[in-house]
Amino acid sequence: MANDPSLSLEDFVQATPATKRLIGLDLGTKTIGLALSDVGRGIASPMETIRRKKFTLDAEQLLKICAQQDVGGIVLGLPLNMDGTEGPRVQATRAFARNLAPKTELPITYWDERLSTAAVTRTLLEADSSRARRAEVVDKMAAAYILQGFLDRLGHMQSAATFGDGSADHGLDD
Repeated sequence: MANDPSLSLEDFVQATPATKRLIGLDLGTKTIGLALSDVGRGIASPMETIRRKKFTLDAEQLLKICAQQDVGGIVLGLPLNMDGTEGPRVQATRAFARNLAPKTELPITYWDERLSTAAVTRTLLEADSSRARRAEVVDKMAAAYILQGFLDRLGHMQSAATFGDGSADHGLDD
């Protein structure tokens, strides 16, 4: 897509220093869920939820966290429709990335987030979490779910490269 700052999975991996963490974002209209990888990029952990205000303030807060946590790249959940098409939420996510890119040198990539919030909500219901507790943690847990999917694919790619398979994708059906 024209003017889209996101990188393919392969280009993103090349652009991020291997010793830096990745941050995963679950972008909503009212909140942004954040998750952070470990330095080895094997495990995603829920971090916090930012209450959205206006873009400039949201970006400032996000980039401050990225600097504090020594983040090397941003994985932004892409809320595709169930049939893989792009709706208004995808357009809003791409606009967020376009607006964020000029404010940072950090590489940005997308990861398919279909069903992330539903999966997390189901897990919280099974754990008998109260409605208030679910509302408090669902966004950052969805961000961790998104980032963990990305990290799992990254690990698979590295294993494939080690064993000569060479298969790779980015979690999105092109």
